[in-house]
Amino acid sequence: METQSEDVTIGDRRAVVSRPIGAGRWPGVVMLHEVFGITDVLRRQADRLASAGYLVVAPDLLGEGSRFGCMKRAFQALTARQGRPFEVISQARDWTAEQRECNGKVGVIGFCMGGGFALVAAADGFDAAAVNYGMIPADVDEVLRGACPIVGSYGAKDRMSAAVPRLAAALEGQGIDYDLKIYRTAGHSFLNDAAVGPVLARPLMKIAHVGPDPEAAAHAWGRIEKFFGRHLKA
Repeated sequence: METQSEDVTIGDRRAVVSRPIGAGRWPGVVMLHEVFGITDVLRRQADRLASAGYLVVAPDLLGEGSRFGCMKRAFQALTARQGRPFEVISQARDWTAEQRECNGKVGVIGFCMGGGFALVAAADGFDAAAVNYGMIPADVDEVLRGACPIVGSYGAKDRMSAAVPRLAAALEGQGIDYDLKIYRTAGHSFLNDAAVGPVLARPLMKIAHVGPDPEAAAHAWGRIEKFFGRHLKA
């Protein structure tokens, strides 16, 4: 399915919007970026999901200021589970639902830092969530109270995967529909189709198993699209 994309402003933050070309009523998805912000990789991820029949909106969670300061504030908000990034996510969700081409259902998908935000936001008015190698808090049972269905993907070479059994137990205990998978060959950020982050740091990131895994990524995207199709397109 062909797509078109544009940059818009929602509230006081920029956002990338990617949508299928042509008439239709599409499910909405709020896409939450990695710690490096809105990158070319994220734009391609938005286009990919839009090509499967979704209205994708990716807001800037970092805002203006020094990159380090913005990152620090974002992680502080994630730890506190309140603050400007959560307001931005809510604004993006409401903006998406109000678009005439949206069918009224809105999911959320996040990667890395955005995956942590997506897990917390799953209990805040979304119809489905895709959580990709995001932080799993110690009190995940409390975080998931009232949460929507969740599909999650992690890499076995990423330390985040150690907490996946705890996430599964919380989802089971609360009767939330879910699909979790740990990919044996993958590390962190394996859904990216290219390396991101500072160029000088990329050799170290590769050693730490941070970066693309095309085979695992293709399988994970298939699961995400199937899961979202069941909960957002029905």
